[in-house]
Amino acid sequence: MEITARFAARTIDAMRRVAAEEILPRYRRVEALRKDDGSIVTAADHASQAALVRLLPAIEPAAVMGEEMSAREQAAIFARGGRFWCVDPLDGTKNFSEAVPYFAISVALMDGARPVFGTVYDPIADEPFFALRGGGAWLGDRPLVVPARGPALASAVAEVSLRRDTARLRGTLKRRPPYARRLTSGSSALAWCHLAAARIDVLLHSGQKMWDYAAGALILEEAGGFASALARDDFWEGSPWSRSVIAARTEPLLLEWRDWIRKELASEADEGP
Repeated sequence: MEITARFAARTIDAMRRVAAEEILPRYRRVEALRKDDGSIVTAADHASQAALVRLLPAIEPAAVMGEEMSAREQAAIFARGGRFWCVDPLDGTKNFSEAVPYFAISVALMDGARPVFGTVYDPIADEPFFALRGGGAWLGDRPLVVPARGPALASAVAEVSLRRDTARLRGTLKRRPPYARRLTSGSSALAWCHLAAARIDVLLHSGQKMWDYAAGALILEEAGGFASALARDDFWEGSPWSRSVIAARTEPLLLEWRDWIRKELASEADEGP
């Protein structure tokens, strides 16, 4: 199916329906469980995913790969090639489980390892972000374009999320941050979108799964923002299953941010364990 404004509207309508019927009624009355990897899951995650598995193929007849599926199911869908839906049914589950009003549904239509369409819906703010590859990005009915000029890194607002294996970098960022202010919002999908909307200036994440970045990275790219990885300048290179993120809303800011991070990582490597 051709990806048009009507296609985008139908997808967003499906996400609004899922949020209204499966997610928001469970908000503030949720019991969270721990998955094998230590992350949190709730009944809303599973209900949202089940609804999206039912609704999305009516828009584009393709398989749906969801975060809450088994790794075997996910790998089988990806191995078939061609188009498939990649879904995070509730991004920001920890926030949701603690009644923090910052979470989203993320949906991307993939063609192999690259998204051709992506949308992130914030049900609390009722904000639908979406983008078409080569066709631009929008927030609702308003074109989403990153301002051509942005701050220097020393004046920037940063969204940072680092794993334990980057403990030294985490310590350095706490002791002598190169930016003005730091956020850790708890929603990877919304972080990408807020960067595209210039609500934050730079982003750093040591590892995101496909459903974390698929829609958001496309939205940032189509809005005119820039992204790379910790060890690669092309964000889209390497394994699609997990990617580190260095991103910024302007190219000069990306280069300044990237170079600072890589210098710190090189310094850690020289020091050794």
